[in-house]
Amino acid sequence: MEPIIAARDLVKHFPIRQGFLGRRVMHLKAVDGVSFHVNRGETLGLVGESGCGKTTVGRLLLNLLGLDGGSVHFKGVELSALQGRALREVRRHLQVVFQDPHSSLDPRMLVKKIVGAPLEVNGLARGAEVVRRVKAMLAEVGLNEEHVYRYPHEFSGGQRQRIGIARALITGPEFIVFDEPTSALDVSVQAQILNLAKDLQRRHGYAYLFISHDLSVIRHMSHRIAVMYLGIIVESGGAEELFGEPLHPYTRALIGALPQPDPAVRRRLSTLPGDVPSPVHLPPGCRFHPRCPEAFQICSRSAPGLREVKHGHWAACHLYS
Repeated sequence: MEPIIAARDLVKHFPIRQGFLGRRVMHLKAVDGVSFHVNRGETLGLVGESGCGKTTVGRLLLNLLGLDGGSVHFKGVELSALQGRALREVRRHLQVVFQDPHSSLDPRMLVKKIVGAPLEVNGLARGAEVVRRVKAMLAEVGLNEEHVYRYPHEFSGGQRQRIGIARALITGPEFIVFDEPTSALDVSVQAQILNLAKDLQRRHGYAYLFISHDLSVIRHMSHRIAVMYLGIIVESGGAEELFGEPLHPYTRALIGALPQPDPAVRRRLSTLPGDVPSPVHLPPGCRFHPRCPEAFQICSRSAPGLREVKHGHWAACHLYS
């Protein structure tokens, strides 16, 4: 079955000017050869430390940032090859829920305008039909009809994120990027938003890319998981298999740092030595080797490729070469 979205060797480098009058140009390698796919009705979790390039990957998929290399295919059609009306037609099938509901909603707009604007921009509805569809979508995400004529400041953080989800779903998309949608919310509200996203997917068959630095959230939401480190994917596989038998030392360290909510379980949380290297000055060879407790000589000389160690379980590590 053809995936709904396929990313192939994505590259995005941001120029940084240094020196006298900014004459020296260096590049921050935010995304440096990332490939994956998402099937219909599936959630791919993208996890990693802050600054590893997760959000940039999401924006590249939606064509919100231009590619420096690679390609993105939506249902087999390369997005970078589309222009004008053809691109607008595809855009309504690709949506995003942003991280911070406080800054992603225009405080001067009524909810009717915030959620209904995508319908008008894409020519899907006008006038009273917009209001009717906005009310129906608000009901889908657990809000009431009277919320249509209120402003964002009149809502709690969780309700604002529901409005953001309603805005993303109003055009009937097939693929949605959730960019850390619960990180700005109270813990008591996070589970409600996560369960809402899962319920909507179950009922409508949406495909998700779910971005987070929280492994517990990723495990709860995802069918498959990709682990990022310094602009590349170091491991990917089924959610339960990846948590049950992680292959890459970085993934093992992330899972080992998760606290266990059981006072009877006592174990030392794992820690990694050193700091994350600068994405401007990447280390030679494997990017993780300066912090890896299992590194050996070849790790500092040669960058390992992503290889299938087990069926459907991939790792970029010389331990499996």
